[in-house]
Amino acid sequence: MQKVCTSYSKYFNTKYKRTGGLFETNFKSSYIDTDTYSKYIFSYIHLNPVKLIDSGWKEKGIKDIEKTKNFLENYEWSSYQDYCGKKRDQNKILSKKDFPEYFNNPKIFKKEIFEWLSFNPDISPKLDFGLEPNDLDK
Repeated sequence: MQKVCTSYSKYFNTKYKRTGGLFETNFKSSYIDTDTYSKYIFSYIHLNPVKLIDSGWKEKGIKDIEKTKNFLENYEWSSYQDYCGKKRDQNKILSKKDFPEYFNNPKIFKKEIFEWLSFNPDISPKLDFGLEPNDLDK
């Protein structure tokens, strides 16, 4: 990624006869070396679109859990639907083998997503993305 950004910056600067960086900060990367971090990154990627309908959800909690649930279930530019088990044409380009096995189980995936969204104490366990209350204990 760093090579791509550097190459594009050089191209852009040459084309428009300018100097300096194009991007706000330098490219940074972190090695995903634990299951905990892997789950965090996986959830972060799938929950990132929520900011399109609720920009402050990470700081203040979800305002409308049903709206968020429906948004995620229908947002076509994410693999969220694929990991929930929905069959779509986009699934053909998804390489699930690159992630640990537990992400291929829709119940476990939904549980992980719900845990990130449910830090708001006002969310009822009944509004749990299709999970039964005892599924949260698994």
